Amino acid sequence: MDIYDVAILGGGSAGEQVALIAAAGGRRVALVEERLVGGECPYFACMPSKAMLAAAELRQVLRRTAVSAGATSRPVALDGDADAYRAAVARRDVVAKGRDDAEALEGLRARGVRVIKDRGRVERPGVLAAGPISIGWRHLVIATGARFREPAIPGLTRFWTSEQVYASEDRPGSALIVGGGAVGCEIAQVLARFGSRVTLVQHGAQLLPREEPAIASALAAALAEDGVDVRLGAEVAGVAEASGGARITLDTGWETTVERVIVAIGKRPNTTGLGLERLGIEPDERGGLAVDDRCRVSGRTDVWAAGDVTGVALFTHTANYHARTIAANLLGRDARVDHRAIPRGVYTTPAVASVGLTAAAARAQGHDVAVATFPLERTARAFISEATGALVLVADRRDRVLLGAAAIGPHVEELIGEAALAIRARIPLDVLCDLVHPFPTYSELYEPPLQQLLAELDRG
Repeated sequence: MDIYDVAILGGGSAGEQVALIAAAGGRRVALVEERLVGGECPYFACMPSKAMLAAAELRQVLRRTAVSAGATSRPVALDGDADAYRAAVARRDVVAKGRDDAEALEGLRARGVRVIKDRGRVERPGVLAAGPISIGWRHLVIATGARFREPAIPGLTRFWTSEQVYASEDRPGSALIVGGGAVGCEIAQVLARFGSRVTLVQHGAQLLPREEPAIASALAAALAEDGVDVRLGAEVAGVAEASGGARITLDTGWETTVERVIVAIGKRPNTTGLGLERLGIEPDERGGLAVDDRCRVSGRTDVWAAGDVTGVALFTHTANYHARTIAANLLGRDARVDHRAIPRGVYTTPAVASVGLTAAAARAQGHDVAVATFPLERTARAFISEATGALVLVADRRDRVLLGAAAIGPHVEELIGEAALAIRARIPLDVLCDLVHPFPTYSELYEPPLQQLLAELDRG
């Protein structure tokens, strides 16, 4: 049996990054992945979804705003929705590399990583089984990601998840999406802009339930403008087979028939069937693996966990952050994670981006909170571009630092990095207010609310 310095269970974003960095640092590395190296992000999620959103956005610009922006003197003639969707799918599949991980495999193997395509599990302490193969390890990294949550809806037996949406060539003429988080909102906009009749059902009082209410409300209005029927405070009470699709009944009594039901209610850390009990490891109350600030699994010094399996901030950039931290520690450095400033993004048009705490969450944690909000349209760049949006900043009165930021509007997913740095480094508000932004840019959106916060704090 070969013994490796590092054995990695799961070859998604986190596992792949740990393998590459550890191997480059001279460690002997084996990686076990049952499906595609790289995980969902490049093939079924982040990359293909953003390709479809980009196509949908450009189509909407040509349809709605090309004339008002002065790009053309008359409306642009577009082809049919079905033909356009096929073109977008073709581009999407190029971006997703045809859902082929050969390039990723070659990259790992070229760096000396042994990759085994099979289901992995812990056989006993120090030994990982990959199908019929046994691998010895000195350090084990668990990076098995998360699996889709399935709703308990009477009669629901057939449905799509985002994976089918972004892998299929089929454009449903009508769809009901269960779940108003980032994934559900993105799917709703893509389908609506390509001509599908879309209903989005969210059980809570707002879309994006963990975000600032004003930002979530603005996104709901934008989706409604695209033709999405947004139904808040409702749940699917039952599903029945119907000609050409499914008959949906909500708990409000409202009914509709759609071709496709799409479930987007989040994910749960994937810890089932890994044999972790053989190491004395049990998932925490969230279903994930609790880790310390070095990403070591609680109670172990030789077992690490990264990405979605930890249940913390289920994003690809979190997985990569964990991977860098683990790899650094495996190479003898002292690296630690800080989850206070992990950005969150929704890549709709307008985009939504946030970082840190909402005002409500900050108050719940005992902070003395000050909040400032500023409309994007009052910046010069937004006036030029006919853009709308808003920025909400949350500060701690005593410490005079930012606790959170949330924005909606063009390019806010890029702008949120400024707030992320401010929160992570605890940059004083006085310093943030002294920062000069180029004119005219969307980044000037920060200046008025920061000045408002500083003036309010100075008044006591």
